[in-house]
Amino acid sequence: MTFRFRAVRAGALLTAAALVLTACGSGDDESAAASGEDAGLGDLTLQLSWIKNAEFAGEFFADTNGYYEDAGFGSVTMDPGPGAIETLVATEDADFGLSNAVSTAQVIAEEDAPLRIVGTKFQKNPFTILSLADGGNIATPQDLVGKRIGVQAGGNETLFDALLEVNGIDPASVEKVPVEYDPAPLIDGEVDGFLAYLTNESITVQSQGLAVTNLPFADNGLPFVAESVITTERMIAEEPERVQAFLEAEIRGWQDALADPAEGARLAVEEYGADLQLDLAKELEQSEVQAGLIVTPDVEANGLFTISDELIEQNMATLAAAGIDIEAEDLFDLSLLEQLLEEKPELTELPS
Repeated sequence: MTFRFRAVRAGALLTAAALVLTACGSGDDESAAASGEDAGLGDLTLQLSWIKNAEFAGEFFADTNGYYEDAGFGSVTMDPGPGAIETLVATEDADFGLSNAVSTAQVIAEEDAPLRIVGTKFQKNPFTILSLADGGNIATPQDLVGKRIGVQAGGNETLFDALLEVNGIDPASVEKVPVEYDPAPLIDGEVDGFLAYLTNESITVQSQGLAVTNLPFADNGLPFVAESVITTERMIAEEPERVQAFLEAEIRGWQDALADPAEGARLAVEEYGADLQLDLAKELEQSEVQAGLIVTPDVEANGLFTISDELIEQNMATLAAAGIDIEAEDLFDLSLLEQLLEEKPELTELPS
C-alpha cells in the first residue's frame, strides 16, 4: 500500500505563530557558529503533541540552554498541537514529532506511512479514565460497566475500545459519549468518566477543588510508550547525524528538566506558553507528575529515551489488542539512539 496524505481535521491544528529562536550573542558566538557550519544540520522543526505547556519542559530547556544549537542546528521551530503529527512528519513538513506508539503504529499499518519511533520520553503513557470521586468513581475496569464515558474522536476511540477489549468488557455495556478535550462534561455531570491525561485534565479538575479517581491505561492492560520521537525512514537512512544530534539535545534538555521542575514550569508559563495564561502551580504539578512516567527502573538502568525489549513486547501486545497489525521492526528503530549512548555514556546519567 502506498502512503496517503491524511487531511488535518478542521480546527485540530492550532495555528499559533511558530517560535523561531536564533543563536544568541554570547562569548561563545564564534565556536557556536563554527559548530553549526561544520555540522551543517540546518534549521529544525519539531511538531509538539499539545500546547506549549510543561509537557515540553525538556524541549524548552534544550532550546534555552542552546543544546539544539550545540548539536549543530540553526533556528528551532516548535509547532504546538494537537494536529496530524504523523502526517506532518511523514510529509517532512516537520523533521521530528512527538506522538505515541498506538497512533504511530495505526498510521504505519493503515497508510504505509514511512515512520519510525527512535526514542521515547514517557515510558508509561499518561492516558486515563478520569472520574469524580463522589461521582463515577471509576477505580477498576469493571467500574466502567453501566457508565457514560466521554471519548474524543479518532485515535482515542481506538484506545478506549482496546481498554475494553483487554479487560473483557462488553462494549454494549458502556455508553461512549463524544466529547472534545475540555473536561467540562465530566464536571457538569454529563458523563461519569472522561478519557484524559494524568498530566493534564486530571490536574486541571483537581485544581478546582474536586477529588478525582483515575484509571490509568498503563496499569490496566494497555502499556505503551508516549511522547515518543518519530521521524521518517529516509531521515534515519540518509541523515542519521541529524537524528542523533536531535536525540542528544533532547536528552540533555530532559536531564535539566528532571533536575529543576520549577524552572521547567516557569519556562512554560512565562516564556514559551506566555500567551496561553497557564497556571504556574498546575504546570509545576504537571512537571512533577510526568517525572514518574519518564523515570522508571529501566530508564535508571539504561538512560532517558531508551525502550527495553520487554517494554517493546508489551507495546506490541497492546497494539494487537487495539487491532493494529504491525511488526516491532516496522514501528521501532532504536539503533541510532543505542549508538549515541554507547559513544556518549554521560547521556545515560540521571539527576540525583
